[in-house]
Amino acid sequence: MGTHTRYEVSDGIATMTLDHHPTRNALSGPLVNGLGDGLQAAAEDDDVRVVVLTNAGSTFCAGADLKGSSDEAPRYDLPELLSLILDHRKPVIGRIAGHCTGGGVGLAAACDISVMTSEATLGFTEVRIGVAPAVISVVCLPKMRQGDALELFLSGEKISAQRAVQVGLINHAVPAAELDDALGSILDKVLRGGPEALAVSKELVRRVPFLNRSAAFEWTLATSSERFGSAEAAEGIAAFREKRDPDWVPR
Repeated sequence: MGTHTRYEVSDGIATMTLDHHPTRNALSGPLVNGLGDGLQAAAEDDDVRVVVLTNAGSTFCAGADLKGSSDEAPRYDLPELLSLILDHRKPVIGRIAGHCTGGGVGLAAACDISVMTSEATLGFTEVRIGVAPAVISVVCLPKMRQGDALELFLSGEKISAQRAVQVGLINHAVPAAELDDALGSILDKVLRGGPEALAVSKELVRRVPFLNRSAAFEWTLATSSERFGSAEAAEGIAAFREKRDPDWVPR
């Protein structure tokens, strides 16, 4: 999946690891291509239930590759990369084991659920080099209050993981020693959901806020009817009545 990323599948979980220490996992051509290819592969693999996006080293992602560290051209632009996460039919869980700046914040914010090590920091540092957090604002602003967004965009200040939770960019901040336990707890809960139901639930969060009320009720009513008539719902309801786990829950 590229020279700057690692892709592994185990027990229904596809783990993509950003792993290029010399650039602090900057969005170079090889890293972008590996990440994009990995997301595509996970989407097409029926054995994959959940995707985990994480990093090696002390930095999750340092954003744009300002040093031009590779001659390999990216095959995905940043909007495509973020859309692959947002539109993924499977839950994408962020295991943020290091600092985030610039485009790295966008990757973290695009994840459906994220847990970040409390020792790490996060920042929209773009203004300090004369640019702006333009593309990543599309995924970050829906999660933030306007006042918090203005303060962080304009100051370029790096904030703690705890503050990132407060402003809505990250779900949980835990000490590094507890990161994998926190991730495991999230995965255990998510994997109890039906695969199709998870995909639809993700789509609800992304789509409903942008519909007017009439269109929202029309679409959600049709969606609810389709789900209740599905084979997955029949199995889930039968399992509930029989006090057992549905067949999609890992044994």
